[in-house]
Amino acid sequence: MDLIYIVSPLILITVVLAAVWLDRWSVPAILVALGGGILFGSDVLDLWHFEDAKMANAVANFALVFILFHGGFGIQRREFKKVALPAGGMATWGVIMTAGFTLLILWKVLEWPFDRAVMIAAIISSTDAAATLSILRRYTLPKRLSSTLIIESAANDPMAVLLTVLSVQFFLSGASLGWGMVPAFLWKFAGGPIIGLLMGRAAVWLFNALRPQERGHYYVLFFGVVLLTYGLAEEFGASGMLAVFIAGYVMGNRPFVHKQGVANFSAAFASVANIATFVLLGLLVFPRQLSHIWLDGLLLFLILTFFSRPLALLLGTMGMKIPGRHKIFMIWAGLRGAVPIILATYPAAAQLPGSQDIFNLVFFAVMLSVLVQGSTLGVVARMLKLLSPRTHPEPLYNLDLITMAPSDMDLMVVDLPEKPGFMGVRIQDLKLPPETVIALITRGAKVISPNGPTRLESGDQVTILAHVRDEEAVKQALLAPFQDD
Repeated sequence: MDLIYIVSPLILITVVLAAVWLDRWSVPAILVALGGGILFGSDVLDLWHFEDAKMANAVANFALVFILFHGGFGIQRREFKKVALPAGGMATWGVIMTAGFTLLILWKVLEWPFDRAVMIAAIISSTDAAATLSILRRYTLPKRLSSTLIIESAANDPMAVLLTVLSVQFFLSGASLGWGMVPAFLWKFAGGPIIGLLMGRAAVWLFNALRPQERGHYYVLFFGVVLLTYGLAEEFGASGMLAVFIAGYVMGNRPFVHKQGVANFSAAFASVANIATFVLLGLLVFPRQLSHIWLDGLLLFLILTFFSRPLALLLGTMGMKIPGRHKIFMIWAGLRGAVPIILATYPAAAQLPGSQDIFNLVFFAVMLSVLVQGSTLGVVARMLKLLSPRTHPEPLYNLDLITMAPSDMDLMVVDLPEKPGFMGVRIQDLKLPPETVIALITRGAKVISPNGPTRLESGDQVTILAHVRDEEAVKQALLAPFQDD
């Protein structure tokens, strides 16, 4: 049977169908993709026998480069500034503390071999953006809390990658612990962001300077920029993953030609890379092997969930005036997911002893995390009285601004509040900033084509084309008529 043209598309189609059906229970797509790989793999349907860890690692590493770039691209500077200390802290020293506390228990209390404990602690130290986002989007949480969790999960992967790479290099070299590793670690941690910053700015200049009329050329440029950023950083001994993440953050917060098109393409490619990679990783899982490690996997999950994550968060956010209820929810929302399973292929690719057990342990603990924590986040949020009614569903219609020349204009969506009995306000009576245009009104399942006499009603979702600098003024002009006198 042709694996490429029959089995592969069958797996992908099955995964999408299952993901759409399971979305009502907040099951992340990556979990479905892993299940699809296992289902079609050697131990179940036996349609695809796959055990090439090096190939899986190469594919996963390639995908991770684009996943991390898109993670950085999606973090808005204004949102990051509001939660920079807790989110940035948990994404850096929080990951290090989580790994350290996990290592302490695995090595000293459970008496696992040192090399195994180090590798597992580093690999599983970060939370997962895809799993966190897919579940949190179903709940209306306090804005600061949800922003902190989303930005932390998007920004903490590079540190976990860095710890894993350093651990693999350490055990490959057979070196002893010492101060000689400190400069290399510091350069990886500092050099990556520097190269990412420079490449991100250079990419913005390049996009604005070239302005090709063929839209496909922008996507080729996107591929070239992301891969070159990673390659240059690795060539100079810095962290390529950190570099692409910072390059994404820089580009995501600067205007450039065809930015929305690049954003859409980056999101689509990251999604395809994520699902395809996890199907491949699922093929690497042999369920019969899990019967030998399930107890250790359960212990690893319990240590992470009830010791390492709580202690790292409580110490890492000390003095930041975060309410106790928020901290409890942040502890429980520390889901593991995509990146730990990808990183679990690194020891196997390096042919380190016991690498298959490390992969199986990480896989088992991540599955428990997604199933147990992911399925109970809503319950915990309700118990802590953190949920508020969702007043607006996701828009059924939206517009994208695809620019082919430099512009400081952008589209923004404003949700108008519910105000029973209010007759609405005519567009021509609004005091909008100059050069501001209302482009689309979504009213339930209907699309309203706006003009001057059109009335904006409570509950409408309004899409506006305006200068970026006028965003707050636009929101104020739209919301003022709906505020109580």
